[in-house]
Amino acid sequence: MDKIYINNLEFIGFHGVFSEEKKLGQKFLVSLELTVDTREAGKTGDLTKSVHYGLVAQDVEKLFLEKSIDLIETCAENIAEMVLKKYELVKEVKVIVKKPWAPLQMHFENVAVEITRKWHRVYLSLGSNIGNKRKNLLEAIRKIGELENTEVVKSSTILETEPFGYLEQDNFLNACLEVKTLMTAQEFLKEILQIELDMGRVREIKWGPRIIDIDILFYDKEIIEEDNLAVPHPWICEREFVLDPLSEIAPNYIHPLEKKTITMLARKLKEREANGN
Repeated sequence: MDKIYINNLEFIGFHGVFSEEKKLGQKFLVSLELTVDTREAGKTGDLTKSVHYGLVAQDVEKLFLEKSIDLIETCAENIAEMVLKKYELVKEVKVIVKKPWAPLQMHFENVAVEITRKWHRVYLSLGSNIGNKRKNLLEAIRKIGELENTEVVKSSTILETEPFGYLEQDNFLNACLEVKTLMTAQEFLKEILQIELDMGRVREIKWGPRIIDIDILFYDKEIIEEDNLAVPHPWICEREFVLDPLSEIAPNYIHPLEKKTITMLARKLKEREANGN
C-alpha cells in the first residue's frame, strides 16, 4: 500500500502536565504517515481518489490547538482518530508528536510519542433462543452499530438453527456481522459483553439458553490467545450455524489458522456430517 507523508508540522501549543506548559506554551512537531492506495489518483490525476494533504494538515492544526491536553499520547490518539474517521481512503495512520522543549534538566533533541492506528475488521456471530429472538438479534445489531468508532459493514440473513452442545432447549436464531472498529480486541470484547449484560444475558449453563450471545470470530488476521479471549474463535469449524451465515457475508475470507476460505470450511463440515463424522 502507498504512503503519504506530512513531516514536522510546527505548532505552538499548550499541552503538558505542568501549569507553566499550559500557560506559556511551547513548540511541538507533528508528523503523519498515511497509508492510502494512490494508484488511481496517480494514473488519472483525480485528487478525489487520494487524500489532500493540505486539508489534513489544516485539520490537524485545528484539532491540536483547540484545547489544552496533559499528555502528548492523548494528542496523538486524537489526531489518529480524526484522520481515520474523516478521511475514509486512509487505511492506516502513523502519528508522531515531538516535544522539543520538554521539561528535562539535560541536553536532548526532543521527546516524542509515535503511534500507529487503523480500522480493524471484525467478524461476529450472534445468537438468541429466549423471548422474541429476532427482536433480540436486531437490538444487539443496533447496539453494536452505535458503539463509538464502530460501524456494521455487513449483516447476514437471520437463520433458525438447532442448539449446539446442550440440546434440551429451543432452536436459535443466528446471524453473522462484519464490523469495522478503531477499538482493540480487548476494548471491543468489553463493549459486547456489556451489551449482553444490558440485554439480560445470564450465564448459568454452558451452551445453554440465552437471550443474546455475541462471539468474536475473527479480528483482522490476528491470532489472540488470552485468558478471556481466543481468536479465531476455537469452535468456528464445528458450527454450521456460524459457517453458513458467515459464508454469506465473507465467503472468501481465509481462516488464519486453517488456511481455508469460509466457503471451504462450510463445505468440509457438511461433508463430515453427511458421512456421519
